[in-house]
Amino acid sequence: MSFVQIIRILLARRKLLGWTVLGCFLCGLAAIALIPTKYEATSRVLLDLVKPDPVTQQVLSTNFARAYITTQSDVITDYRVIGRVVDALGWTNNPSKIADYNDSDAKGTVDIRRWLAEQIIKNTDAKPLVDSNIMEISYRARTPDEARRIADLIRDAYVEETIAFRREGATRNAEWFRQQARKIADELTSVEQQKSAFEKQSGVVLQSDYSDPDSERLKALASQLPTPSAYVAPPAASPSSIQLAQVDAQIATLSNTLGPNHPQIVALRQQREALAKSATEERTAALAAARANAGGGPPIASQVATQQARVLAQRDKIDQLRKIQARVDVLRDQYNKTMQRAGELGLEAASRESGLTVLGNAVAPDTPVAPKVLLILAGSIGGGIVLGLILAVGAELTRRRVRSVEDLATLGVPVIGRLMSEA
Repeated sequence: MSFVQIIRILLARRKLLGWTVLGCFLCGLAAIALIPTKYEATSRVLLDLVKPDPVTQQVLSTNFARAYITTQSDVITDYRVIGRVVDALGWTNNPSKIADYNDSDAKGTVDIRRWLAEQIIKNTDAKPLVDSNIMEISYRARTPDEARRIADLIRDAYVEETIAFRREGATRNAEWFRQQARKIADELTSVEQQKSAFEKQSGVVLQSDYSDPDSERLKALASQLPTPSAYVAPPAASPSSIQLAQVDAQIATLSNTLGPNHPQIVALRQQREALAKSATEERTAALAAARANAGGGPPIASQVATQQARVLAQRDKIDQLRKIQARVDVLRDQYNKTMQRAGELGLEAASRESGLTVLGNAVAPDTPVAPKVLLILAGSIGGGIVLGLILAVGAELTRRRVRSVEDLATLGVPVIGRLMSEA
């Protein structure tokens, strides 16, 4: 069937086409009248993905940013968030809402709060703006003010629930770290008691640098052994003199930023006076010992031998004590780090930071978003035309009529001639 034939059919059955288009148009008008009018209001929040957390200083990785934004879209329409909106609206105590719930099929299967939340979720949409970290929350309602109010309530509930999520997680983790810290503290106390008992039993004591007094005394005596030459070498630097040099360096460094009466500077100066006195005494004693040993070596050599034998006799005990001390240091370091992390999580649990920035309030819309009058009317007219075309062609095929030479050719009838009438 050619295009010209179709045009002839439509012209011949133009009444059927017209009534079909009119009927579809009237159906479109009825749909516009039946579809409830709805207004849409939007509220926006900024997701601070590149801003470090004020407590943990952590920044969300770029690889997880897209998944995070998608997750937030689902969180906004979750019952936990929308339930806050229902409570803020007071719908569970609203007589009309209670009556609607009693008339619905949901009564007896879900509670009224969840049923009301589902009504809000159906009209809520949350999606990120293209190429941005801004989340747009939209809500549709029968009146502009209701749409604006509920859109802002959903946004506020989302912010509050985000804070609640963070605080609950931080509180739970902080408690876990505190439990671990208590276990470490108990173990640390036990090991320290073991160390104290071992020191009392063995009579061996370690210094902060894992050295024992007997080994240090052996080093000091060995340094005083006479040399083959009669020259008396100056005594080596004593521990007090080394500490004195360190304190002088600290005073020189801090003096560049702190005043002379700063408590830290004053404390360092007092410490320096005590160290200077000790260094002088140690230097005098070491020099006297060196001069006394310059004339003969047997007394010092004997002391060195005696002290060496004593150190060797206590070697096993010292090694055992060092192992215990290493355990103490490891446990103490673990305890400090665990308590530090628990403290950080405690601060995070008390923080009101949500990682979200509210971008103004929603504005009551002026025009409704539903029903879409122009779209419905255009669709009804277009549908009427298509339906009319189908009906006209279908009616023509059930009862074929010869309207042109082409119709005869289609039926296989030979054409002898054509009569043309003159106007």
